[in-house]
Amino acid sequence: MSENTELTSHDSRTDVTSTENARARAQLSTVSPAVDVVENSHGITLFVDLPGVPREKLDIRVQDGRMSIEAEASISAPTGLRLHHGELRHPHFSRAFTLSPDFDVSRIDAQLRDGVLRLTIPRRESAKPRRIEVNAG
Repeated sequence: MSENTELTSHDSRTDVTSTENARARAQLSTVSPAVDVVENSHGITLFVDLPGVPREKLDIRVQDGRMSIEAEASISAPTGLRLHHGELRHPHFSRAFTLSPDFDVSRIDAQLRDGVLRLTIPRRESAKPRRIEVNAG
């Protein structure tokens, strides 16, 4: 938390317009999630950090060599507790990638577990490295 974060109670006579504007800005906060990319001869695997995102609020699209990930998390306060300060109440995650034509986008496998999205994108057979046999003769 920064030293400028205010945790004190506010007067109920706070300007309604500024409060509504702050809520709107908090609702529209877009976060670029952290991504780890692992590559091998079979393809690439992306690990995307999406804490608090349910499967229903996750949208992955591939079009014209571009893959986009859009997600929305809803982070609620535990039962019996009241939120006094929240910097990101409903974060919107967004990230996009340009994919090489070497990858077979029709065979992308996506799994979401414990706030981490795992995307496996295999290489096309024609793009995989292969060993060339040399004949002596």
